Amino acid sequence: MSTSRLARCPRACLVIAIVAVIDLVLLYGVTLMYAQGELAFAILVLLLAAAGSWVFISRKGYNYRYVYPSLLGMVTFIVFPLIYTVNVAFTNYGSNNLLSLERVRAIHLAKTWRTGGESFTFKMYQQGADYRLMLISPDAGDAEKVQYVTDPFAETGKPLELKARISVQPPTGAELPLRTIIKKRKTIEQLDIHLPDGTELAMTSLRKFGAIAKIYRPDDHVDHLYPSQDYGLIDNRTGEAIYPDMATGYYSNEDGSEQIAPGFTVYTGWDNFTRVFTDPGIQGPFLKIFSWTVIFSGLSVVFTLIIGLLMSCLVQWEPLKGNGVYRLLLILPYAVPAFISILIFRGLFNQNFGEINLLLELLFDVKPEWFSNELLAKSMVIMVNTWLGYPYMMILCIGLLKSVPEDLYEASAIDGATPVQNLFHITLPMIIKPLIPLLIASFAFNFNNLVLIALLTAGGPDMLHATTPAGATDILVSYTFRIAFGSYGQDYGLASAIATVIFFMVGFIAWANLKATRRLQ
Repeated sequence: MSTSRLARCPRACLVIAIVAVIDLVLLYGVTLMYAQGELAFAILVLLLAAAGSWVFISRKGYNYRYVYPSLLGMVTFIVFPLIYTVNVAFTNYGSNNLLSLERVRAIHLAKTWRTGGESFTFKMYQQGADYRLMLISPDAGDAEKVQYVTDPFAETGKPLELKARISVQPPTGAELPLRTIIKKRKTIEQLDIHLPDGTELAMTSLRKFGAIAKIYRPDDHVDHLYPSQDYGLIDNRTGEAIYPDMATGYYSNEDGSEQIAPGFTVYTGWDNFTRVFTDPGIQGPFLKIFSWTVIFSGLSVVFTLIIGLLMSCLVQWEPLKGNGVYRLLLILPYAVPAFISILIFRGLFNQNFGEINLLLELLFDVKPEWFSNELLAKSMVIMVNTWLGYPYMMILCIGLLKSVPEDLYEASAIDGATPVQNLFHITLPMIIKPLIPLLIASFAFNFNNLVLIALLTAGGPDMLHATTPAGATDILVSYTFRIAFGSYGQDYGLASAIATVIFFMVGFIAWANLKATRRLQ
């Protein structure tokens, strides 16, 4: 017994050592994430590390050792993004409200303005790795000219505050030519120079420094009745006070008539969800896009099923010679990457130079506006998606048709049944039950078919009177994508609210899929 314990001891010690090293690395990462303000990610890593340590060290957690990697992936890539998305849906997080209140306050306090005071030309000197500036007042007479020399500084890439002292002699070192000064312009622009009389100078042009002052200062004369007053600021130019408005996420003046960018992130409750269902500029496009999404997904499943089933029956028809060649040719659209096929179709449907319009003009003297007309654009999307999807259905039906007993067809042939009667009375009843869950899965896939819409029409043609980017061929996922990452401004809070609604819709489809599968079993 003692020998077995001694044999297990080195192995256990090695496992503990490895887990300890991994935990130390993860704790270091957690510290860095917390320092950067990424509290959610820090908590996630900390919880996963603690759970992993318990699983691989504790005897009680031994049974979870082989399940933990899959749970780790599920929590990291499914549960956490879902929780994070739902959390963002309750905020005003967007391109104009990206930062925290503390960070926005610091930005306002760092803002400066030119006071119109005296400006100075400058020369730059280098001695080793250190640099100095000599500031000269060019507007004063020779008797009144004053020269200032700054403290030495190095190229750090960060803002620097320097003091300047009156000096008759230039600093030691080599004077740098203009072309070298231009190369070091970014370093010079980050200098904040303080003269002996308290005047602050900053670079205002390529060869000059000018007097500047802070636009805002902290408001130290508040009664602190409200928490937001602790972040109040006073405008040094006008003496007006501004305070953070926790409803809009912006600093504003006392009467709320002016909002000062940048904004900060605040929790807005159910406002984003309310906007989806009550704002006319969002509600109307959302309901239209939702209806079109359901129609697009349903028609795509129906058309791909019909064509796939007919093609599978055709390639399995015994009198047809060269079945293997036809099967290979019909599966080719499934073998070509979808984005290549979509871009090719986009060129074929080009209204001015596309081959489809050239042929239609030659035969019928018409040039349909595929990308401008709403009905034609939707028809084009369904046609292209049917082309992309029918090979998948054909492959499924080929496999299911193999399971249909040949005796049934032989008996129907004796009774004089036609191929159409065989299709509706033998083939479909035999394959429809195992096919239903696959059809539901195909519906769910088309419900989120972002690649097709983004590459083919980009959601166009655009809807009128919509307050968010919305198009006639947009489906819910592309609509959400355009709101979150479109060129008209990013509203991540609203996009997350719509994504949450989509999640519940797709979740319902998945639940229906499971119910249908169990019922058919």
